[in-house]
Amino acid sequence: MAVGSFSTDWLPIAGIDISTIAAGIRYQGRDDLVLIRCSEETAFATLWTQNHFPAAPVMVAKQHLESADTRYLLINSGNANAATGSEGFRDAIACCQTIVEHLGGEASQVLPFSTGVIGERLPLAAFEAASASLVNALGSKDWLDAARAIMTTDTRPKIASRQLTFGGKTVSITGVAKGAGMIQPNMATMLSFIGSDAKIAPATLQLMLSEATRLSFNRITVDSDTSTNDAVVLMATGQSMVAVDANEQDLLEFQDALTDLMLELAHGLVRDAEGATKFVTVEVNKASTPEQALEIAYSVANSPLMKTAVFASDANWGRMAMAVGKVPTAFDANLVDLYIGDVCLMKGGIRNTEYREADGAAVMAEEEILLRIDLNAGDHGETVWTSDLSHDYIKINAEYRT
Repeated sequence: MAVGSFSTDWLPIAGIDISTIAAGIRYQGRDDLVLIRCSEETAFATLWTQNHFPAAPVMVAKQHLESADTRYLLINSGNANAATGSEGFRDAIACCQTIVEHLGGEASQVLPFSTGVIGERLPLAAFEAASASLVNALGSKDWLDAARAIMTTDTRPKIASRQLTFGGKTVSITGVAKGAGMIQPNMATMLSFIGSDAKIAPATLQLMLSEATRLSFNRITVDSDTSTNDAVVLMATGQSMVAVDANEQDLLEFQDALTDLMLELAHGLVRDAEGATKFVTVEVNKASTPEQALEIAYSVANSPLMKTAVFASDANWGRMAMAVGKVPTAFDANLVDLYIGDVCLMKGGIRNTEYREADGAAVMAEEEILLRIDLNAGDHGETVWTSDLSHDYIKINAEYRT
């Protein structure tokens, strides 16, 4: 089940070749292994999970990035290779080594990524059996194939592209993402891979990724859980020969396009959240600080009682008030106004005398819902996106080994 429509349009990125294959890691009859090759001189920027149990591929990828000669991304779905200790670490390195045995080079040129069941070792035999075909197929598959191959409990591939023009030359950006549960990235199980043919210095690219992530993947939640395997990778091949960081206005335009693309991907994760029937925007306005606004937005977005009320199309403003009021940060409850869409439920800390249940129920019955909190204590605001909590979320997770 998914909320709304999903685009499958995408743009190719010069300097990036992709292959996918069915390795049988966990799934049958579908591709579950992806190899991405980047041209030489490609700049990389990365962000990683803040979970204290980072998966083996996360640790290996961080170590390999220190070589500053990255060329390949190797991604598998179906097995997270997390909480597998030193054996899992060695398995991740072995997978990288298997790839370069066919391509040449060093294992450190490969960044491994995994998503799926936690606590089980990777089936290395499956990797080894598929590696030659995976390498030989480079360039035969595309971004949409990759988006499908990295899916786990997702029901839709998430893919987006943007194109800009600078001085008569075009620059393209394409990205994919996966994740439907265990989602509150806190980037400080979700994966996203984004490529561009722009020419951007690595340090600048890292700053741009951090800012775009702050406003996209770090503003969504499905169940408040930060995966052991979360990662976002941004690659700039430079093949367009357009140095967007040479001009401040060009840089700002690229940043806006990147953020917009990543926000589309982030929204896609929420729209395809496990068991989702509603897409919910939680907006906090007039807070005393940005931190206060974000804390309250997440409190509402993560409240099981609020999320089940949304699923039931129940305009239960008492649950909304509870979720706002339980945060540690102090505020004056007598100033707070609560809205569902344009319908005011609470005014000045008490039930709005003009509120009618029929109005609230009508708004809550919609597929896309806005929950708005006005603290009337300052001029800061934040927005977070989430889904409802349905019977299917419980069913999916009861039947899927974490």
